[in-house]
Amino acid sequence: MFTGIIEEVGEIAAISPSGDGWRLTVRAPHAASDAVHGESIAVGGVCLTVVGSTADTFDADVMKQTLDVSALGAVNVGSRVNIEKAMPVGARLGGHIVQGHVDGVGTVLEVRPGKQWSVLRFSIPSTLAPLVVDKGSISVAGTSLTVSAVSAPSAGASEAWFEVSLIPETLTATTLGALAVGDVVNLETDILARHVERLLAFRTPTEGGSR
Repeated sequence: MFTGIIEEVGEIAAISPSGDGWRLTVRAPHAASDAVHGESIAVGGVCLTVVGSTADTFDADVMKQTLDVSALGAVNVGSRVNIEKAMPVGARLGGHIVQGHVDGVGTVLEVRPGKQWSVLRFSIPSTLAPLVVDKGSISVAGTSLTVSAVSAPSAGASEAWFEVSLIPETLTATTLGALAVGDVVNLETDILARHVERLLAFRTPTEGGSR
């Protein structure tokens, strides 16, 4: 479990084949300094399991399915990635509940820089659009953010979008400040919204009426 509060920006140091997936070596001195075998670390918003570490790097295996459905499949050696270690029990929940289970990817549609903050607009798969609400929470590349605007429910399947407004701290402390139009990012919607959607899917036509 994570909070979406990025602890450091790491770098992909090596990529090697591992079965039908990859083994990533990530240079992240803070996270690697006390990393232990089997613990979870979010890399660009994807929960990965540590299989080895040095003083400033850790290794993690990424299966093919994860590469296919997330932006990790597009990283190269030298790519910068947001890093967060799992939340310890009793810690403050500074962001929102993030599982590191990516729902899909979005593409940067627009970057509107301002004097004090920047507004970024992202596309979102139509299946995820109902789970994103104005002033709600969303994880973008592992970063907990507040949605500042969303497309109308009537938007077509290829036209759904949402916006976030990023303060200077977020722009400099994460990879989001370097995003440009066309870049692809991992998205994880709010877990509560996903549960509600699933519950509603099981309601019969007669449920939920007046009593």
